[in-house]
Formats: sequence, C-alpha cells, structure tokens
Amino acid sequence: ANELFINLLKSSYQTCAMVSEENEDMIEVPMSKHGRYIVCFDPLDGSSNIDCLVSIGSIFGIYKRDKEGPVAKEDCLLPGNKLVAAGYCVFGTACMMVLSTGHGVNGFTLDPSIGEFILTASNMRIPTKGKIYSTNEGNAQYLDSKLQKYLNDCKFPKDGGKPKAARYVGSMVADVHRTICYGGVFMYPANSTAANGKLRLLYECNPMSYIVEQAGGKSVTGRGDERVLDLIPTGLHQRCPIYLGSSDDIDVILSYLNE
Repeated sequence: ANELFINLLKSSYQTCAMVSEENEDMIEVPMSKHGRYIVCFDPLDGSSNIDCLVSIGSIFGIYKRDKEGPVAKEDCLLPGNKLVAAGYCVFGTACMMVLSTGHGVNGFTLDPSIGEFILTASNMRIPTKGKIYSTNEGNAQYLDSKLQKYLNDCKFPKDGGKPKAARYVGSMVADVHRTICYGGVFMYPANSTAANGKLRLLYECNPMSYIVEQAGGKSVTGRGDERVLDLIPTGLHQRCPIYLGSSDDIDVILSYLNE
C-alpha cells in the first residue's frame, strides 16, 4: 500500500514531497516531476486488524506549497489549518472514500462494475450529540482522574438515564467514520505512559480533524480548548492527544478536563 501511494503520487506530476507513516524521512519527488502539493498519508491504518477481517483504511492530508525549488523537511511541518484537502478510504463491507476540500464533506462509494467512485453521501454532517463513546478503556488505569470520571459517568449516568454505548474497533478510520455517521466521541488521550497519546499528528490527527470540523464537529487536544488543527508540528512523526466528534459531546468532555 505504501509503495502504491508513493509511486502513483510521484507519477502524478502534482506533488513535490510526501510524508508517510511507513517512512522515517520525508519523501522528495524528483524535480523533473515536481508539482505544488505536499501529501501526508497513512497508507494502511489499522493494519493489525487485517488477518481478522476488521475494517481498515487509508488516511491523507494535502497541503499546497507556496514556493518553488527543492523541498526541505520544514516545508512539511505545517499545521492542519493550512490543509487544502483531506480524506480517508474505509475498506469494509464496501469501499468508501470520504473527502473534503474545505467546502463540506462528501462520501463516494466504489462501484466495482464500472471501476468508479459514485457520490453516495453528499454534505455529510455529524450529529451535534451522540450516544457512543469510543476509546481504548484497557488504558483506563493510566488516564487522568478527570477523564476516568467522565468515562465512569458515561457508564453510570448521574441523572439515572441510559448509559452511553462503548464502541472501539482499534482502526481509526473505522472508529471515526462511525462517529461521523452516528455521532458521539472518539478519543485517544494522553496518559501517564504516553504524554502525547499514540496517534500521529501529520497523517492521522490533522486529516481526521479537518474532516470532522468540516462536517460540523469538533476536534481538540484536551489541553484547554486547543484545536488539533492549530498545533504547529515539530517533527514528521509527532504524536498528538485527540478528542473528536459531536460538538456537544466534546464540550462535555472539556468541562470535565477543565474542572
């Protein structure tokens, strides 16, 4: 998957550099094939789930370079608010590409009979409030006490209402896609063993945050009301804590974290 991304993007004559989860260093495109765009991607998200046939996917974010000439690593260290497009493909019961170019979010499903992606979900909008929370609760003992309290209240609501449903696939594409469709929250927070969480900023958190915000949701780091898209990257594979999903649900989480 990684080689396919690299080879096709190089031969497109539209890119000047790439950042991949699978490559330690920036991938520079030969000057003879230079274009104006920098693409950051996770070629196969959730690959540990392949053997058990769980939904996996690909994630990408696209930046437009504002100068010409050779590309340096620093040219790729751009905040998510500079993205011009982002998307993901989910490979499950169908193959769907969800894409935003800054004017909302649309979903395209592959029709194998004609080999084309057909618009099947126009102007996708995430519900303002959901009934699902998605996180790896196996790490609960390492979480901040404020977040532990939030998770406990999801399961044992103070008002005696119905608890939230827990759903966690372990493939970011699958979990975020469900969150966009049904509402709720997806989170991979910082904890005592991983001060910056697990997920990577440039090719996981930024593209997904861009799409969620374009769909009407929110994506934050949990540090005050800091947006993921406002983080200035310091490294190609920098990690970032993330809470994304329905706007009302994110506000509730922040109220716990900021107590």
